[in-house]
Parts: sequence; C-alpha cells; structure tokens
Amino acid sequence: MNRLTQGTFRSLNNFNYRIWAGGALVSNVGTWMQRTAQDWLVLTQLTHKNATAVGIVMALQFGPHLLLLPVTGFAADHLDRRKLLIATQAAMGMLALGLGILTVSGLVQLWYVYLFAFLLGCVTAFDSPTRQTFVSELVTEAELSNAVALNSTSFNAARMIGPAVAGVLIAGIGSGWVFLINAVSFAGVIGALRLLRVDELHLRSRAAPARGGLLEGFRYVWRRPDIKAVLLMLFLIGTFGLNFPIFISTMSVTVFHAGADRYGLLTAIMAFGSVAGALLSARRAQPRIAILLAGAAVFGFGCALAAFMPSYWLFGLALILIGISAQTFNTTANSMVQLSTEPAMRGRVMAILLALALGGTAIGAPAVGWVADTFGPRWALGVGAAAGFAAAIVGIRYLARYRHLRVRIDGGRLRFSIDDSDPMNVLLRPGYTATEQKVP
Repeated sequence: MNRLTQGTFRSLNNFNYRIWAGGALVSNVGTWMQRTAQDWLVLTQLTHKNATAVGIVMALQFGPHLLLLPVTGFAADHLDRRKLLIATQAAMGMLALGLGILTVSGLVQLWYVYLFAFLLGCVTAFDSPTRQTFVSELVTEAELSNAVALNSTSFNAARMIGPAVAGVLIAGIGSGWVFLINAVSFAGVIGALRLLRVDELHLRSRAAPARGGLLEGFRYVWRRPDIKAVLLMLFLIGTFGLNFPIFISTMSVTVFHAGADRYGLLTAIMAFGSVAGALLSARRAQPRIAILLAGAAVFGFGCALAAFMPSYWLFGLALILIGISAQTFNTTANSMVQLSTEPAMRGRVMAILLALALGGTAIGAPAVGWVADTFGPRWALGVGAAAGFAAAIVGIRYLARYRHLRVRIDGGRLRFSIDDSDPMNVLLRPGYTATEQKVP
C-alpha cells in the first residue's frame, strides 16, 4: 500500500469521499464566514456590545437540535441520506440569501437575525445527524474513524480560513455581502452530492420504521455505560465550554478593543489549533476514552489559561491550545460513538449526541453571555474551564467504575492502568459485528 493509503489521508483514496470532502470544504468556508459576520453584526451593529444577544442567537440556532430530536434521528435512519442532504443544504443556502438581502438593503433588525437563526437551526437539526452518519456510506467500516477525523479536519480548516476572510470582507464591504457569498458556497456541497457514484455507496442496514423509534434509541444508550459517559461529557463541554463566538468576540471588543479583522484573526488562530487536533485524531487507529479524558482536561486548562492572558497575542496562543484539545475531544467522541453503535441505530444515537452537544447551547450560551456582560469575558472563560474539568471528572468516574482504573506511584512517577475488556474496545476489534455485543 502507498503512503496515502496507510497514512492520515487514507480515506481520500475513495472517489466518493474525495468528491464529498471537496464540496464540503467549500460550503464550510462559507458557513464560518457567515457565523463570524453574524456575531459581529449582532455585537457591534445591532446592539451595543451585548454578549447576551449573541448568546440568544446561538440558543435559537442550536436549540432546535433538542426540540426536533424525535424526528431528526428518525429521518437520518430511514430516509435517503443523500437526497435529504441536498434538500437541507439548499434550504440553508436560501436562508443565507434572505439574510444577506435584508442586511445589504439596510432593513435588518435584531429580531430578523433571531428569526433566521431559529430557521437555520431547524434545518441544521435535520442536516447534522444525517451528514454525520452519511460518512459511513462513503467509506468502509475500517476507514470510518479516519473519515470522521478528516471531516473534522475539513470543517476546522474552513474554520481557520472562513473567519479570517470574513474579517477582511466585513471591514471592506460589510456583513451582508458575506451572507450572500455563503449562499453561493452551498452550490459546492450540493454539486458534490449529485456527482457521487450512488452504486458505490456502502449502504448498511436501516431500522424498520416503528413506533417509539427514538425511545428505542434512548433505551439503547441507557444500556451502554460507555456511550452514556461520552454523552454526558459532551453535554457539559458543549453547553458551557464551546461558546467560542461569545468568548472570542467579547475578549476582542471589550478587553483588547480590536476591530473586525483582528476578531476574525483570533477565530482563525483557534481554528489552526482545531486543524492540528483533527489531524492528530486522524492518525490514531482507534479512538480511546483515555484520549477523550485528556482532551477534556486540557480544554479546561486552556480556557483557564486564556482567561488570564494579558495581551491579544498571548490570548491567541492560548486559543491554539483550546482548539487542539476541543477538536481532539469532539473527534474522539464522535468516532467512539459511531464505531460502537449498531448501524441500524446510528442515526438516532448520533441525533441524541448532537442534540446534547449542540442543543445544550440553548441553555449555556445565554447564561455564558450573561456572565460576560455582568462579570466580564474572563469570567465567561472561567465557566468554560469548569465545564472541561467537570467532563474530565465524568471520564475518571467511568474509568474507575467500569474499567478498574488504578493509579500508583512507581519510581517517583505517576502511573495508571485500565482494564482493556471495556465493551467499546471489544466492539472496535477487527472482524467484530454489532450483534456480538454483550451489554453489562
């Protein structure tokens, strides 16, 4: 096998995955441009540096992941994922177009942004679990972990490029034109979806339509202590830690008094760390809960460090650490859950995962925004640090209870050991089929 096949980018040997990745990268760049422009519009033009308003926008954009959970997981498991993604991507493009026209024409008001954020959240509630599980149809099961990590790399490469470009465009031509550019970018992923070789998709078993399908998904998760631990860790960090639009925008405007271009640069700097974290995840053969635990702990430390940084550039350096740890955590959690879930249940379980990770923002973002407005953005970062450390405690508890974690001092060094008979590790072994699983 050549180096590409064996290395970090081995999934790109697959034609369908290459086409998908290229189209998704174009669309993701546009999406991050819009997110940056939207936050800047709300914080500096439609309000007077009101972080709570930014938090409300985030809550409206991510809240539908919870509200629509009964139907989004069902859709991801039972509908044609490729056709569903074409529909959701087209709808997201139309919403970007509408908001762009309102902004360019000078008619935009704060409640318009709230409305468009909610509508976008409703569409992405269907799009996200479908997009996550659709990757399993593009590659073989053996390539899935690598493909998930490369998806994250693409997403965060766009997160690095998009905000930097958006900062320059906002300063030059305004936020409205950024929204319009994003609307055009959706043509990339829609075109990629139409170019896929449908006969080469790896279609796996789907659950038969039945009443109580989502309830069965919850029952499945409840019987899996490994997945429960991962989801609780995701909820804590997703709700109170992954509020980067609030952290970065408020630190930029109220602490460092930076303009749109420097705000976009800070977002790009953190995305640089996210790309590094995603690439490191792609190199790993298998995701491990120990890596998840380390990612949560380092994320907490990174947020605490960022809260104390006295200058713009030192704050940027701390954001790199946050980006690496957050992406390591997210990619590992995503891979672990996808690889350890039966294909017929994958859509519903991923919908639950995304509802907790993203839908929790509806709770956390307004609260973190209030903290930033009342006590200052450094205290808001402190909330993120506490979330990271709390998630790490959940991971330690799981390892101690189900993996027999043992910590000892040997030769003056701290050492630990865990039991490798964890059900998730059994599930990930080569040649394993989901029906062999024995749930404790």
